Amino acid sequence: MKIKTLSRSVDEYTRERSQDLQRVFHNFDPSLRPMEKAVEYQRALTAAKLEKIFARPFVGAMDGHRDGVSCMAKNPNYLKGIFSASMDGDIRLWDISSRRTVCQFPGHQGAVRGLTASTDGNVLVSCGTDCTVRLWNVPRPSLEDSSISSENFIEPSATYVWKNAFWAVDHQFEGDLFATAGAQLDMWNHNRSQPVQSFQWGTDSVISVRFNPGEPNLLATSASDRSITIYDLRLSSAARKIIMMTKTNSIAWNPMEPMNLTAANEDGSCYSFDGRKLDEAKCVHKDHVSAVMDIDFSPTGREFVTGSYDRSVRIFPYNGGHSREIYHTKRMQRVFCVKYSCDATYVISGSDDTNLRLWKAKASEQLGVILPREQKKHEYNEAVKNRYKHLSEVKRIVRHRHLPKPIYKAMGIIRTVNDSKRRKEARRKAHSAPGTVVTAPLRKRKIIKEVE
Repeated sequence: MKIKTLSRSVDEYTRERSQDLQRVFHNFDPSLRPMEKAVEYQRALTAAKLEKIFARPFVGAMDGHRDGVSCMAKNPNYLKGIFSASMDGDIRLWDISSRRTVCQFPGHQGAVRGLTASTDGNVLVSCGTDCTVRLWNVPRPSLEDSSISSENFIEPSATYVWKNAFWAVDHQFEGDLFATAGAQLDMWNHNRSQPVQSFQWGTDSVISVRFNPGEPNLLATSASDRSITIYDLRLSSAARKIIMMTKTNSIAWNPMEPMNLTAANEDGSCYSFDGRKLDEAKCVHKDHVSAVMDIDFSPTGREFVTGSYDRSVRIFPYNGGHSREIYHTKRMQRVFCVKYSCDATYVISGSDDTNLRLWKAKASEQLGVILPREQKKHEYNEAVKNRYKHLSEVKRIVRHRHLPKPIYKAMGIIRTVNDSKRRKEARRKAHSAPGTVVTAPLRKRKIIKEVE
């Protein structure tokens, strides 16, 4: 004979303090909740709509430059600081929290094209079209006191004059070397007035350079001959080189998977490569309708941000073909540089209209202190949205974005052209002998050849 007894301990349901919430116990037996799926779907729908209602990505603009912003650099040692430079030679250090200029670095006589900070954050390196490389000591006291006025000017600690204009600069992650891109690739030391090493492959200008975050002796460059090249400083020569159909404007390495890099291309797409196998792209990220000017990875390595000539900023998942977010304003002009903040919370864009703009990386994210109950609610909403994201209504709401009219029209034209090409290719195949017409996959189509 079975006897079922009910027993419960007083400790399980008694509140420790009078302010605590009453403990609620759930029986998760599905037979007791026949409408559970329908209720969860409705919650997912509501969560998707609430995300749209609370999507306010634009935080503010940082105004002060008198010409278009050409490049930016993060300070790895200081979360709130970001450096920016403009086409008139003006370099500024900004405090992101107050959105004000901390100090200025005057000296360049032409456009500043490259800006980078050392790993310890104490030295800023700049280069430009006036054929000079300048080193600046970043003031430590002014970083802690953001109330210092923008009239605080810093003099360069060293100025190196070279034979030709520079287009980009990047600092080694561990070490004293930094690389400049111009007529050739030059390696500099902080204490030497001339390059300690130079690389040249072909006669075309190098337009971007980026050191590998995992291996200090590896760096990738792109050149005006449409090439992407990987150099190894230990070999004193180039390790790999590929020629693409269109020029690559910028390169970014994935900080969490340092063997992978993503290239921002002139054709409006970004191409992710494995540095060990450059003859095929791992993923093609499409959505921009004009040239992609700059790219930067999130510190988490899961996303990257791009700025384009079509006056928009997009955020892509590192393994996704389409962007998850697009940011634009009526006043924002062509975006020349973008950066993720060091904590992956914000995105900073610099554009031709002399402004730096601060955006939230997640458009509907609640800023400020979040209570534990609020945090749990946000996590639950994300979970139910993720569970029902494949259903048409939820998918439509989550994917929908308002686009500026020029971008919307350009995407329609691009879609029409691609459909026409696809139909033409299908007809060619249908009217040719089997196997004579081979369509290369998109991941290989844009790569002309790999040069050994």
